[in-house]
Amino acid sequence: MLRVGMLTSGGDCQALNAAMRGVAKSLYEQCSEVEIYGFEDGYKGLIRCQYHIMKPTEFSGILNQGGTILGTSRTPFKRISEPDEDGSDKILSMISTYKKLKLDCLVVLGGNGSHKTANLLSQKGLNVLTMPKTIDNDLYGTDMSFGFQSAIDIAANTIDCIHSTAASHSRVFIVELMGHKTGWLTLYAGMAAGADIILIPEIPYDIDIVADAIRKRTKSGKHFTIIAAAEGAVSKEEAQLTKSELKAKRKKEEYPSAAYRIGAEIFQKTGQEVRVTVPGHVQRGGQPCAYDRVLATRLGAKTAELILEKKYGYMTCVKENKIDVIPISEVAGKTKLVDADSDIIKQAKLIGLSFGDESV
Repeated sequence: MLRVGMLTSGGDCQALNAAMRGVAKSLYEQCSEVEIYGFEDGYKGLIRCQYHIMKPTEFSGILNQGGTILGTSRTPFKRISEPDEDGSDKILSMISTYKKLKLDCLVVLGGNGSHKTANLLSQKGLNVLTMPKTIDNDLYGTDMSFGFQSAIDIAANTIDCIHSTAASHSRVFIVELMGHKTGWLTLYAGMAAGADIILIPEIPYDIDIVADAIRKRTKSGKHFTIIAAAEGAVSKEEAQLTKSELKAKRKKEEYPSAAYRIGAEIFQKTGQEVRVTVPGHVQRGGQPCAYDRVLATRLGAKTAELILEKKYGYMTCVKENKIDVIPISEVAGKTKLVDADSDIIKQAKLIGLSFGDESV
């Protein structure tokens, strides 16, 4: 009997269910005896031994379903060594659950923090495999994470919808997009929807250059401007601060998020009316797009292949449109950032997009 544990950890995203389905259907097809143990609400389920043995029927009809049928939660890696709510040792509890259920492997679907914990469990001797999930696309070692393309579609549609009202009222509109500390989602959605200015953490902005870009559009007869701003966007001055200094600065500010701060700076510089739109968690919701369904299924099938071959300690990934693997130890603790000198940035600038770092 092959016993496989499975959990989804961290923030939810589109195609988590499709990915689990890919693993399960592959195992059911290739193995006559298999039990899949679904842990509820991420690592919490593994810590507290909260699970159920999943039936094959649970993986039917979920290919296009958003969210996660197992539930998820955040269990920050920086607190993984702290006692759980009942005083128990989280790490020892996870190992105990794994051994109690006599699992052959644990499959973790998660982002950056989840991979740190997965790597720790792998180092403790557990057979662990992971899959790259995040709308931020910031996981090291994979060209693409599932959930990213679906979030791009939603974010781009938001910007599309803003265009008409921005043009009607001759306003500056800032659409603040998710991405944590990276600008992948903002970059792709901004380009896809025809934003005029894109502000991402990897390219600190100069507010004077942003203001000049807006004035240039006005002088050319374009009386509105669409700015796609990442939630982690920072100015050139802020980029020089330490992490603690920036945190202290943010606490003193009255702005609820980056877009409102940038909007206030733009109004001060230009006097133009600014409106802010923050789609928030909408970007993580709804059905996965066709691309993510295919990607998640392929990654799931590859994960099942590794289980059957007893090859553990890997994350399945995408490299040059091929499904590949990379050791979890090479992924954990690393963040994939947008390269400011990459082709996509150069091409965006060629068509006149401003990143607030140089005059256009």
